[in-house]
Amino acid sequence: MKFLYSDTQDYVDPAYDFINDRNAPTRERYWGDVYAHEMMKPPPYDGLLVSMSAVRQAEGVASSKVRYSTKEEQRMLRDGARKFLRYDGPEFKDCMLMGDCGAFAYVEHEKPAYSPEEVVEFYIEAGFTHGVSPDHIIFDCDLSNPPKSKMPEATQKRFRITLDNAKAFLKLVKEEGHPFEPMGAVQGWSPASMAEAAVELEKMGYKYLAIGGLVPLRVDAIHVVLRALRDAIKPETKIHLLGFAKADQIQEFTGYGITSFDSTSPLIRAFKDNKSNYYMGSPTGTGLDYYTAIRIPQAIENFRLVQGIKRGIFSAEDLQRREQKALKALRSFDRGEETAAKTLTAVMDYHRFLVEGESEDTAKHQRELAKMRELVGRTLQDAPWKRCGCDVCRDAGVEVIIFRSSNRNKRRGFHNLGVYHKHLKATMENAQ
Repeated sequence: MKFLYSDTQDYVDPAYDFINDRNAPTRERYWGDVYAHEMMKPPPYDGLLVSMSAVRQAEGVASSKVRYSTKEEQRMLRDGARKFLRYDGPEFKDCMLMGDCGAFAYVEHEKPAYSPEEVVEFYIEAGFTHGVSPDHIIFDCDLSNPPKSKMPEATQKRFRITLDNAKAFLKLVKEEGHPFEPMGAVQGWSPASMAEAAVELEKMGYKYLAIGGLVPLRVDAIHVVLRALRDAIKPETKIHLLGFAKADQIQEFTGYGITSFDSTSPLIRAFKDNKSNYYMGSPTGTGLDYYTAIRIPQAIENFRLVQGIKRGIFSAEDLQRREQKALKALRSFDRGEETAAKTLTAVMDYHRFLVEGESEDTAKHQRELAKMRELVGRTLQDAPWKRCGCDVCRDAGVEVIIFRSSNRNKRRGFHNLGVYHKHLKATMENAQ
């Protein structure tokens, strides 16, 4: 089972100055930055996924969260995605480079933003090894399997559009001499309808199916969908899970013959999760363990703190003093010059302003602070960054556990990708 990371323009400045919190003086965005697969050996994923909606904005469609500039788009199509992503070294020659349409970008529209002709042209120009047919997302997933006649007309239309596009897409790929492996997109409003779509795609000639619409589903619902699909299609038909948000539960899905999946979850959780920000392999070797990053935001840049300063609740000078005290204590602790208890006190003395700036509910503040004290205390007690031997943690040291600025947070995300990739490999070995 291959793990693909979905490109979200995540790169970091390798010469970032953590002490002064600034990029290298000569830093050029992208050109001087590094991707996770450049920073870490071995690379923390088996391939990359690029969405067309991130690279090429369609008329009338809102910009994707990841947005290439016109110059970046032109350079990618001129040089090819592999070279643009600096994924063209000999160690990556057999790795998947997959394209999809990024259907979330046009989900509110009546039809997909790109025609099969445009998509095939884009995949060929970018030099992808695999490409997904243009789909239209169906968010409904009724496990009771209602018939098509009971579904809204808009849902039926999306179902048909996705299959019609897949047919036209495959025809074009064959005419072009199969420059990449085509993947048929599966959408449906129920397990039965998704199985129906999968069978129809097989009959068209697809040997690799990309299953969409899984993002909002619970784990139990995904199991039902995959069972229905596997019961309906050939054993040799390959399956890719698009945007697999339940990546941390991958051990539950080893019995479905999944060939590949893509996820950004390990990186995103580094800075969007409330408590599970830093991955470690569990002590038993059977799963993942999680630690809470230590939040020491920049006093005069953090939104909550700045709002408190503007309202006269906080003093900018006082916050900056406490901020520096927390940073100094944590770095001293890392060098063995400060105790965990005193470091925790310094960190929480600053962190309380983040909580107090959110509301005036004192009881709620105390509960949140008590919980955070417990979580940060565990992080300090175990000091997981000292036990990790990955390239990120060896280079950044204690800075990787500090929740502060993009360069730290993305490095922690890179670390998470590496830990997750190892976890996946171990999971697959145990499943054999």
